[in-house]
Order: sequence, then C-alpha cells, then structure tokens
Amino acid sequence: MNEGERLTELAKRRGFYFPAAGAYGGAAGFWTYGPQGAALKDNIEDAWRDRFVVQAGHQEISAPDVMPEPVFEASGHLDGFDDMIIECAECGATHRADHIVEDATDIEEAESLPNEEVMELIAEHGIACPSCSASLADEPVDNFNLMFETNIGPGTSSPGYLRPETAQGIFVEFPQLSEYARNQLPFGVAQIGKAYRNEISPRKSLVRVREFTQAELEHFVDPEEDEPPLSAVADVELPLYSGESQQADDGGVEQVTVGEAVDEGIIASDWVAYYLGVARDWYERIGVDMDRFRFRQHLPGELAHYASDCWDAEAEIDGDWIEITGFAYRGDYDLRKHADHSGQEYTVFKQYDEPITVERPTVDPDMSYLGPEFGGDAGAVADALERLAETDPEAFDGGEVTVELDGDDATVPVAQTGFSVETITENGEHITPHVVEPSFGVGRLIYTVLAHAYTEDEVDGEARTYLELPPEQAPTTVGVFPLMDRDGLGEYARELAEGLRQAGHAVTYDDSGAIGRRYRRQDEIGTPYCVTVDYESIGEGESRSDSDRSSGDQPRDEAGDADLRPDTVTLRERDSTAQKRVPIDGLAETVQALVDGERDFDEL
Repeated sequence: MNEGERLTELAKRRGFYFPAAGAYGGAAGFWTYGPQGAALKDNIEDAWRDRFVVQAGHQEISAPDVMPEPVFEASGHLDGFDDMIIECAECGATHRADHIVEDATDIEEAESLPNEEVMELIAEHGIACPSCSASLADEPVDNFNLMFETNIGPGTSSPGYLRPETAQGIFVEFPQLSEYARNQLPFGVAQIGKAYRNEISPRKSLVRVREFTQAELEHFVDPEEDEPPLSAVADVELPLYSGESQQADDGGVEQVTVGEAVDEGIIASDWVAYYLGVARDWYERIGVDMDRFRFRQHLPGELAHYASDCWDAEAEIDGDWIEITGFAYRGDYDLRKHADHSGQEYTVFKQYDEPITVERPTVDPDMSYLGPEFGGDAGAVADALERLAETDPEAFDGGEVTVELDGDDATVPVAQTGFSVETITENGEHITPHVVEPSFGVGRLIYTVLAHAYTEDEVDGEARTYLELPPEQAPTTVGVFPLMDRDGLGEYARELAEGLRQAGHAVTYDDSGAIGRRYRRQDEIGTPYCVTVDYESIGEGESRSDSDRSSGDQPRDEAGDADLRPDTVTLRERDSTAQKRVPIDGLAETVQALVDGERDFDEL
C-alpha cells in the first residue's frame, strides 16, 4: 500500500473524507468531508483567514458559484481554459494526455508542451490506454474546456457557468469593492469558496477533483508606486526550483532567501517574492513538512493566459510533487478585460501630490457631417476619432484622418473632427491597478497536511499510527475519558468535557473499550491531548477518605449529593505519549496555552 492509498484508507475509516454518493455508485472527482475532515478544513481555512486577511488588513467577500457567460468571455476562460484530452479508439475511454505522458516517462511538466509534441511522445514511448491497454499512438490530442455549463433560469437564453476559480467573482465586482476601500491602493480582497472544473481524469483522491475549495487573495496595487514590505520576509529561506534549473541537466532546488532571490532576479516580481516568504512560514504553521516542499517556477509553455510570472508551491507525496498554491503576477489583464467587455470603469483615481498642467488632445466631431456621411456608424466613427486623438494625436496633422471601423476605413476631414490641443490642469489620473494573486487549493492542503502528519511507531511493543498535526489544526483538541464508566468517573468526565467545550475547545468524550484503545483512536485522528479521570482523581477529592473508597460509601454534602469532585486528572500528550497529573482548576487555560505554544508539555 503506497502513501496515498494508506492515507485514503485512514481518511475513510476515521471520517476525514470519502467518495461522495457511494450508494449510487459515486461520481469520480467528488468527495464528502466527514466530521474530522470538515473540522480540519475549517481549521486550515481559519488559519489562512487569520494570516492573509485579518493580519494583512484585507477585505473578504463571498461571490456566487454561478456567473453569466459574458463574465467568462471577458476573462478568457471560454477560449483558453483547456486541458489536453486523448480518446482511446478501442474502448472509448478519455484520458488527460499530458498526465499519461508524465506517468510513462521522466517528463515532469508535460502540460507545458504543445499538443503536437505530446502526441509524438505518446507514439514514441508506445503509451497504451490505461483502461484497456490498446495503443494510443496516432490518436489526436485535442483541447477540452474544463468549465461546467448551465442555464440561468428556464430555457437556454441565458447561459452561465459554474466558476472555475473564485477570482472572477472578485474582479467583476472591482468597481464596487474599490469604493469600500475608499479607492486607495494598495488593497486586497480575499475569498474562500467552491470552484468547479470538469476534469478529464480525476485521480489521487483530493488532488485532482471536479469540485474543490479555493482560498484566493487578489491584491490590487499601483505598479509604479506600491512596494511590498520585503524587509519583513527578506531573511526567510525559500526552496526554489527555478525555470533555469528545471531546464538544466544538473539543476535542482536551491535554498535562497527572499532578499537574495529578488537581488539576483530569480523571482521577477517583488510582490510574488513577498508572498512566497509569507506563505512559506504559514505552510510550516499548518503542518507542511519543509523537507518535502518547494517553490517551482512555471515554464513559459505552462503560464496561464493572465500571468507574466508564476510560481507554484509544491509538496512531495508518494514521490510526486503536487501543486498546493499558485502565486501569479496577473498585471492589469483581468480588470482591463472586464472594462473592455462591460464598458464600465475598472480604474481608481490617483491623486497627484500637486496639480500639473498638461496639453490634452481632444476632438468634438461635427455630427451634422458624420451623420449623413456614415449613417448608423456615425457614433462609432466619433468614438474611434476620440481614441485616436488620445493615442496618436499626430494623425490629425494632415487634411484628413482615417480610422478603422470593423475592418473598414473611415476617412474624415480634420476640420470636421473638431480636433484641438487644450492646456488643462489635472489633479490626478485614473489608473488600472495590477493584481498579485496567491491562490490556495484547500483540499490539496488537507491532503498534504494529512500525508505529512501520518506517522507510525511502536508503544509498549504495540504498533501505533498517529497524525502529528499541529494542535491548532487538529480536528479535536482534547479527548476526555473516564478510566471506566462507573463509580461516578463517567459523570465527572462528561461534566469536565462540557466545561472544556464551553471554554472553546473541540472535545470528544469516549468511554468505550480499554483506555489504551481510546488513546489509539484519538492518535489516529491527530488529537494532541487526552484527559483521563481516574480513581486517583477521586482519591484526591476534598471529602473522600481511604475507608470511604474501600467500603464503596460516598460522602455527601448537606443536600445529600455525592461530593467526589476530582482535584487533578491525567493529561496525555499525543506524540510522546507522556502523561502528567494536572489540576482540574485552570485545565482549559492550560490546554489553550499548550495549543498556542505558550507552554511546553514537559514544563507542566
């Protein structure tokens, strides 16, 4: 059983995740998070929100999962959001062409290659259909658009799509969101939500799915003035696998500080470098093993249509490197595209320190001339003249000026354009912000954290499996057990569990089976601490004597109720299995201090 299979078995057995709709045969690429998985997912999302929204001072929104077709026409997803597909002529099965090349060769990123080259590699290496073993040589490699299409309302007049990324819900609302930020750059807008991609070949459980959760930040900046606080992360060491290293025969991962990577030009964007530094420490916080982690630069052939530079955070699992985050400098691509398609303003007004005087070419076309001359196209000709005046005022130097209109030329006497150059005073200008985007795949983070936390050892001669999750991320913080459910132990343990819940801890109560088995169950779901109420706890109660315990009598208070309040309990630490006697009074605060790293278990 390999690492992925072992993890999937544990995940299903212990309630982290399992295939959805199993009663009906399931549907590839869809997974249900069980009680432990949903809690772990919430904790990772909360940690992301804490670092990338709260601490950074950004906004957070929640946009619809379904958006109308024009949004994705503008974004470029309708034309360019494709994967390579190949269909077996023998059995009709479809496969992701670049993936089967990677599985059969030493090529790591076949996605960056042209379709024709992938087709040649399939023939050259004699790659067969994974489903029926028939040869795939000479089968065409085509593009397959990954978006799920739907109709908004009855009929087919208003097509829409399930969003393939959460980002477009931020970009399309930029005019409104910039107002909330008082039109002051830089500002960031974050979103955690579902995205949908009709994957050709879902695989590796949470790695390649058709419905998944993204945590994305779109940071809007002035490209000429705004600079990231690089000094805060300058000394953070990054494991970088640059494009140059990937293409070199002896290339590999280099450990470089953020400051060095910027100074040496390894990372082109200061903003991307900054977020790599921030994210590197955050990955360690949530439990990613830094010995199985790297940042890989995209090769030119795999860059997204919107990105000028992009790095992926990748984690090693089962010998494969899995992308868990993409860091892209998207420039002004998205806002410019939405402005062009919608006709709305996707800019912010940049105030100058002092007013400036400039010469501004303008036109005031004579519509009494344009109307008879161009008919219904007169307005379009006037708009074209206005754009030409802004971009090429020298075109108006002659007696006539020509503009292009739907592939045809329209020539207008300059005298009829109303062209002039005015001297005006300006207090600022409208600029289109650039966008820096860290985009995190939450499901892949969960998969990585679980895989890297999975540990096997031996305790008292018995094999043990446990998840070495950071306490902050663990689905359950404390397991509370009575040594056995009799003599009042269960009652006290249940009361203690409720008190810890009221204090804000995630608690499970378990009185089933031997105490060692209960510890093992909590170890397998990563619970960092277990509390046991035992006879020593009762023995230390304020009113119970040795003779009381031996006779089984229970001292009672004036109301006749048993007075067996325990003073201390056994607190067990997951990784070392060490145990300490700790007071009940202040137990919730003690556990919180351990979770926050303010106290060490050895110091209790």
